[in-house]
Amino acid sequence: MLTFIDLFAGIGGIRTAFEAAGAKCVFSSEWDRYAQKTYMANFGELPFGDITKIEAQEIPTFDILTAGFPCQPFSIAGVSKKNSLNRKHGFDDETQGTLFFDIVRILKHHKPKAFLLENVKNLQAHDKGRTFNVIKKNLTTLGYNIHYKIINAKNFVPQNRERILIVGFLDHTIDFTFPEIIDKQPKLKDIFEKNVDSKYNLTDRLWNYLQAYKEKHSKKGNGFGYSLADPMGTSRTLSARYYKDGSEILIQQANGNPRRLTPRECARLQGFPDSFKIPVSDTQAYKQFGNSVAVPLVTLVAQALTEALTPKEVPAITIAKPAYRKEAITLATA
Repeated sequence: MLTFIDLFAGIGGIRTAFEAAGAKCVFSSEWDRYAQKTYMANFGELPFGDITKIEAQEIPTFDILTAGFPCQPFSIAGVSKKNSLNRKHGFDDETQGTLFFDIVRILKHHKPKAFLLENVKNLQAHDKGRTFNVIKKNLTTLGYNIHYKIINAKNFVPQNRERILIVGFLDHTIDFTFPEIIDKQPKLKDIFEKNVDSKYNLTDRLWNYLQAYKEKHSKKGNGFGYSLADPMGTSRTLSARYYKDGSEILIQQANGNPRRLTPRECARLQGFPDSFKIPVSDTQAYKQFGNSVAVPLVTLVAQALTEALTPKEVPAITIAKPAYRKEAITLATA
């Protein structure tokens, strides 16, 4: 059985995907204590803390490294916010931007057979492509043959969520291609709970504020503001800020103000099964699911990756003996 480690584990979205693909997790790391609580509730394992303080040799041997490393330093929204606050972003963000090099450090020490990394779409374009060039150079210098692709999760879950997936193999003879994506056209209404508590309805004050905010920016020609999601279509991207006002995905109601998605609906929007436990507050749950991966998408890629690493059985070739006729081998005696 192939083994893997789960770095920047969050609540275990990537782990869920790789376990579905038949691999076994032998180590996990996540620094957020609330995410650790959710991880523990679902996997019976408390992840190790800050990866920057864990020596590579302390991590057991494994076949595959997986990591959804922090995306805020590279995302469009994250970069915009940091610029407005005159803060550094990308690799210059000393808090989160340098965490990629901890992945490099662990890969260099263990040299696993393969890895899968996940991040925001903008990682490829950040700093005019320089950031991604640094990432590719570091990974190829370690001896890995890399493949990458931006994939939208909307074909798996009813959410417009574009993410870049980077897969690498130490064995350059492995012929890997990202699996074909079949549009299943999931609908947002399919994730709705039947009986939703009224606490998820927007208050008059918040709804009035969101309407005024959108109108103000609309007059300036900007597209900022809330979004009423189409139940028969897909939603905007669920983000970690959803807990603040829910503005990016609001559900229209026949009577009264729109409502937020519930935490369980957010879990479904990311493809988690209903058996997935949510032991934290709504605020923490919104942050956790907003930071997570779309599980069905990663599962499909995980299956392709593990299949590429699994030796193909060559069927034995049986050479049948020719059935000669008796008269063909009888020597003449005349």
